[in-house]
Amino acid sequence: MQILYIIILSTASIVELFILCKLMGYRQLSQLSMFDYVNGITIGSIAAEMATSLDDSFVEPLVAMIVYALAAILLSWWSSKSIRARRIISGNPALLLNNGKLFEKNFRKAKIDLNEFLSQCRINGYFDISQLESAILEENGHISFLPKSGNRPLTPVDMQLTPERDSLVANLIIDGHIMPHNLKASGKDEKWLSGQLKTYGISDVKEVFLATCDLKQKFTVYTYSKGEIPPDVLA
Repeated sequence: MQILYIIILSTASIVELFILCKLMGYRQLSQLSMFDYVNGITIGSIAAEMATSLDDSFVEPLVAMIVYALAAILLSWWSSKSIRARRIISGNPALLLNNGKLFEKNFRKAKIDLNEFLSQCRINGYFDISQLESAILEENGHISFLPKSGNRPLTPVDMQLTPERDSLVANLIIDGHIMPHNLKASGKDEKWLSGQLKTYGISDVKEVFLATCDLKQKFTVYTYSKGEIPPDVLA
């Protein structure tokens, strides 16, 4: 009976976590501030406690999760309305390097030592910090690098070229299933799609792992590998 009770509570906590994460938005996943990080851990801990609680006091952790989620939603709304609140909640970017000068005060304020900074420089491809014009610690903990003009990659503008505009690619088939909304949005129909597949010798959509089409009408198909072993080129 206790096992069944735990299964029910676990399912309920998963459903509630899903709903709360939807309400809090995708920022909770993609760009964590310090408050988002702590809040996410706390809600997860409360959900785990709720799932494994063997007594009847599941209401308390349920209410606690809702309170934490509402706090995150409220602070997110407040920061979107007020620049001052945004600075208090998310913090400000910190300039770590600019014009050949390291700002040790900002290093200490951000609790980042020089070895960690140099490691991040190397990870981003800068083994010599003299190649950098600026380095900024963002609110989410990532460091943004601006290379000096002589060390940045060559762009079409530098060569006085005007490349054609890139376009989004529509996923028409995913895992052997046609995406009707994407197909309609791209101005195509299933008859056109079937004709394109036939040019690749494909008669059944179930053979397709992924099929895409861009605005230039470039149609690309990736079929299932059918058990083929990829070459071990990354060893």
